[in-house]
Amino acid sequence: MAEGTDSRIPPAATTQGGSDEDRYLQRRTLRRGSAGWLLLTGLGVAYVVSGDFSGWNIGLSEGGFGGLAIAMLLMGAMYACLVFALAELSAILPTAGGGYGFARRALGTWGGFLTGTAILIEYILAPAAISIFIGDYIESLNLFGLTSGWPVYLVCFALFIGIHLWGVGEALRFSLVVTAIAVAALLIFAFGAFTEFSADGLNDIPVDTEAFGANSWLPMGLLGIWAAFPFGMWFFLGIEGVPLAAEEAKDPVRSMPKALSIAMGVLVLLALITFFAATGAHGADSIKEAGNPLVVALQGDGEPTALSRFVNYAGLAGLVASFFSLIYAGSRQLFALSRAGYLPRFLSLTSSRKAPYLGLVIPGAIGFGLAAATGDGGRMLNMAVFGATISYAMMALSHIVLRRREPGLHRPYRTPGGIATSSVAFVLALSALVATFLVDKTAAFIALGVYVVALAYFAFYSRHRLVAAAPEEEFAALAEAEAELERD
Repeated sequence: MAEGTDSRIPPAATTQGGSDEDRYLQRRTLRRGSAGWLLLTGLGVAYVVSGDFSGWNIGLSEGGFGGLAIAMLLMGAMYACLVFALAELSAILPTAGGGYGFARRALGTWGGFLTGTAILIEYILAPAAISIFIGDYIESLNLFGLTSGWPVYLVCFALFIGIHLWGVGEALRFSLVVTAIAVAALLIFAFGAFTEFSADGLNDIPVDTEAFGANSWLPMGLLGIWAAFPFGMWFFLGIEGVPLAAEEAKDPVRSMPKALSIAMGVLVLLALITFFAATGAHGADSIKEAGNPLVVALQGDGEPTALSRFVNYAGLAGLVASFFSLIYAGSRQLFALSRAGYLPRFLSLTSSRKAPYLGLVIPGAIGFGLAAATGDGGRMLNMAVFGATISYAMMALSHIVLRRREPGLHRPYRTPGGIATSSVAFVLALSALVATFLVDKTAAFIALGVYVVALAYFAFYSRHRLVAAAPEEEFAALAEAEAELERD
């Protein structure tokens, strides 16, 4: 048995028939075989596609066109390296724990909890941010006189959590359709925006003459590149959540690496097209603080056009796709941590349709509360990035540790470049973590405070009550037993 693991199962799980462990897990099962590689690829794009419609443009205020462009390239490199590492790890450990499961195997219970909690921060805060961006798009359409506020956020959370409670297969198919609409809209937007493209608009943000290294391409100086990291990430943030669908996937050992690679390729293409088309159409300065930057890029200060209205409606599809998918990812991470005892066990109970209903409802309630209380999508975004960067560093480190400590481990897929690839992801993730403090110290310290409280809960309570029968714990216990046999 792994250190710090308690195989005792709560009395609520002890009914007749089968062992206590079997009964405990039977009440915490997901619907297997619901997603093939196409749905998983769609899920990977859906996690992220909202980032093309809103959020990234705030990076223009931090670094200008040149600063955000360099940040996007560096963060794109980080995600590409991370995706290759995750493709290998997900083929080794195809469980719902995703990043928590990888870190648990490589770094022990503390590593697992540190990673899983950071992922939860990301997947609770990111939907909160996106719900605010959805409100901005709805307000710009003037639909029924609605404005961006708590009624819109409430409808978003209630409606889409309801679809998830219906079932995972239905949810992922819905996500795929909405994502396809959003991707098509981005391509149509780019076609229209490039007809208005002007290179002079890329560097029209006023230069801060006091900033070191400032010029028209880097109006906030060299430090602006670093400050733009969190917004360069917004083009890719969330793709790392694909392995969380492993227990509901068809042949995850093969489908996960394929889906991750294809999704990353699609996202890189969309990021480049969107970034250049939006900034060049009516200038970087015009969209740097817009809640609906693609619409502003098409119409500027003028009247809405047929194309801008289409993109506005389609932008809602993109935002909904990511909102919907990130709720899914957060519920699966919470499910895995709860099932293993890191968080209260009742949170991992599943319904008759095999949906972790409390894992959907409780994070949704928290996300809605934060969105309604603040209405600040940029702040929510920075807090989400804080959690994401910690998890990226931990997952990259897990890949490095497993490659060194268990070189003989069966790896159906191997990361190109091996440890060098995951090392690049590790260094860039730590750099992005520091950048969150450059952008919004208050948001970063709030997220850090939540993280510390969660760690205290684990240190003083839950680490003594872990469930050995949970899949991620069994993987880790098996590895430790094999290591002991080799030492003997």
